Amino acid sequence: MKPETPKDEILHDHNHDGIDRRGFLKCMAWAGTGAFCLVQGGVLKSYSFSRAAQMSSKDLKGELSFVQISDSHMGFNKPANPDVAATLQAAVQKINALSTPPEFMLHTGDISHLSKPEEFDTVDQILKGAKAKDVFYVPGEHDVLNDDGKQFLERYGKGAKGSGWYSFDKKGVHFVGLVNVMNLKAGGLGTLGNEQLEWLEDDVKHLKSSTPIVVFAHIPLWSVYPEWGWGTEDSARALAYLKKFGSVTVLNGHIHQTLQKVEGSVTFHTAASTAFPQPAPGKADSPGPMKVPAEQLKSVLGITDVNYVQGHQALAVIDSSLA
Repeated sequence: MKPETPKDEILHDHNHDGIDRRGFLKCMAWAGTGAFCLVQGGVLKSYSFSRAAQMSSKDLKGELSFVQISDSHMGFNKPANPDVAATLQAAVQKINALSTPPEFMLHTGDISHLSKPEEFDTVDQILKGAKAKDVFYVPGEHDVLNDDGKQFLERYGKGAKGSGWYSFDKKGVHFVGLVNVMNLKAGGLGTLGNEQLEWLEDDVKHLKSSTPIVVFAHIPLWSVYPEWGWGTEDSARALAYLKKFGSVTVLNGHIHQTLQKVEGSVTFHTAASTAFPQPAPGKADSPGPMKVPAEQLKSVLGITDVNYVQGHQALAVIDSSLA
């Protein structure tokens, strides 16, 4: 008899594109409370925090730990969240309370709401309070308004290529920051462009296939919901350059909610915002700030903690809310 799957564990369904519907809905239910996700041998397993608490610490902690934050939208002051500075502060407190201090942060865009200098200044000041002192950025569409990203590059893109793409290595993991918010296509779809794609091909072609790869960009590199612009038009070409690698983790923001999908050796993961939630794909007339009762706001905002253990095929991804 086939052993029963534990109720707080979700297995990847290879007969479907990503996890199965039951698993997808269950992951969505955990989006505000946190989930521990791990890929082993191409299988996605997700655990509630209560289950993760019973697991061996060596399985939950790695040789490299970092945090992803996204969509701080500093300057936003509508009813969905009239105090985005306070919720970003709460995110920093959450980061500082992690049992394994992260070595750095990735910010996957929409740092600001209107690309104003004072908005960037406020985020910079708040993030100085985080124990993870180094922050690596990619722009969101709200960060490149009016000046084609010139201000963003001056602040965060020194040494980057083109409109802000770059790569770096940390403890055997290769990180690639991509920019897909310039020249948005019809409906708001992201685009990488030929110049950046040629750079990406050259950047990774000399790496060993055993090298863990982390790609981070603002708009998802998988088609979450193209009708709302939640996807990247030419992402298939980028992913083709990563096919040879046994472990690829793609981190995005933009949609202000936690979703995860697995295709072969690639795990796609979108992060919650620290500012305000957006509706689930197709569950409203259009995307945009979604107001929830004030006492529930922090439960739908959050951060993502990522751990790498050398010798393991995939990175462990843990989401936690600001509640």
